Amino acid sequence: MSDIFYCHNELLLLCLINIKLLGKSTQILMLKQQATILRKIAISLDNVILVSAFLCAYYLRQAAGTVGELNNYVWILLFAIPSWFVLLNHFKLYESLRLRSSASIVWALVKVHVISGMLLASVIFMFDPHSYSRRLFTYFLLLSFLLISLSKVVIKVILHRFRLKGFNIRNILIVGTGQNALKMCGLINAHREWGLKLVGLISVADGDVSTAYNSVPVIGSINNLIDICRQRTVDEVVFALEKNDSRELIKYFQDLEDMGLAFSVVIDYLPLRRSRTQIDLFHDEVPLLSFSSVSFNSDQLFAKRCLDVIGALVGLFVTALMLPYIALAIKLDSLGPVFFGQFRVRENGRRFICWKFRTMCVDAEERKQDLMALNEMKGAMFKVKNDPRVTRVGGFLRKTSLDELPQFWNVLRGEMSLVGTRPPTPDEVASYENWHHKRISIKPGITGLWQVSGRNQVQEFDDVVRLDILYIETWTIWLDVRIILKTPLVMLNRQGAS
Repeated sequence: MSDIFYCHNELLLLCLINIKLLGKSTQILMLKQQATILRKIAISLDNVILVSAFLCAYYLRQAAGTVGELNNYVWILLFAIPSWFVLLNHFKLYESLRLRSSASIVWALVKVHVISGMLLASVIFMFDPHSYSRRLFTYFLLLSFLLISLSKVVIKVILHRFRLKGFNIRNILIVGTGQNALKMCGLINAHREWGLKLVGLISVADGDVSTAYNSVPVIGSINNLIDICRQRTVDEVVFALEKNDSRELIKYFQDLEDMGLAFSVVIDYLPLRRSRTQIDLFHDEVPLLSFSSVSFNSDQLFAKRCLDVIGALVGLFVTALMLPYIALAIKLDSLGPVFFGQFRVRENGRRFICWKFRTMCVDAEERKQDLMALNEMKGAMFKVKNDPRVTRVGGFLRKTSLDELPQFWNVLRGEMSLVGTRPPTPDEVASYENWHHKRISIKPGITGLWQVSGRNQVQEFDDVVRLDILYIETWTIWLDVRIILKTPLVMLNRQGAS
């Protein structure tokens, strides 16, 4: 419903209250133009708050003790301002907030500041790790969170009160009398704070329409739609039809467009319950209705990639420190190279070489067929307890997961992620059932939901796939953070390693 909840971000309403008192007709003028202007005002307001929060943090730190010149610290705003903008935009805090609760807004701002704090801390670590004031940085994050949260919640509360008094109302006319239409009516009636007012329902059936559904009047038939829009104050028309409604709607769309009225269509024709649906424009010309079973979008992937790069750099630094000791142990224990590279499958069938420290004898692949009868996993995955091909040092590396340290190179190259699904071999993928392929619809990861859920307790490959699909369908950046934080505990406890 792209326009029914159109982003006429109401910040400017605070400056236009006196104008609105002169007549409600001004409410529906130039909504799309206002949306662009008001979005810019919201961005500017947040930038002013961000800079003010930094200055307040600096003077608070100065009052608490000795601190350097302001010029030594203000450079961080060059990274902070774009970071805040990207994340505030990603969490839809520059769209209309009328449909969001204050708690959801504050929670979104918590996420914004945690992610931004991690990114800025990484920047400070790279450019000025010793002299940058940690207390100033902490004050800045706290003040920014408090001031931006306060501003958005206060504005939302004020606008809520104005809408309850009849200001800034959107008049909605719904075409349809079925379950989709009634569901919309129920939502609108239950949330007066949204500022949406039902004009009535339009029946798609011919004949007597002088009835009402759940106290919502049916004010005409679809044949009279355009006349009704001319005679009444209507800001938007919503076509909430059922699967069996076969009316030709194109002619009504054209008439409504000619009148300058916004209209939306409730899409309820395809039984894809778990797919994410969105409207796209191919090359800004061809409209597409897109379905995706993967919950990631471009903004989320950007945030995930930033986390991957930071984590990979830290991981490679740790790998470099441990490499001499691990390499020496591997060489003294058995013949063969230090590193082991194997073709694995990543998103949508792409192949790459996955790197590990070698933990098996050099002829491990040739001996695999002799051990197939001992496979403990049911399905397209091979796992043997006390695998005789594993060397003594290899057993230790596996139990501590140190053998996977070289995969940070794969992460930095963009072939893997810190968190994802286990990268399968091409042979495993060749035996997949159709639904198994969903687990390779994203980048594989060094760790994942299966790894931190107790690998030894999962004996069937189908259960592994279900955990991977659960990760894919419920993914958030916070799920990645939780898995990353949990992984060291699993490694220390040596859970599920073999």
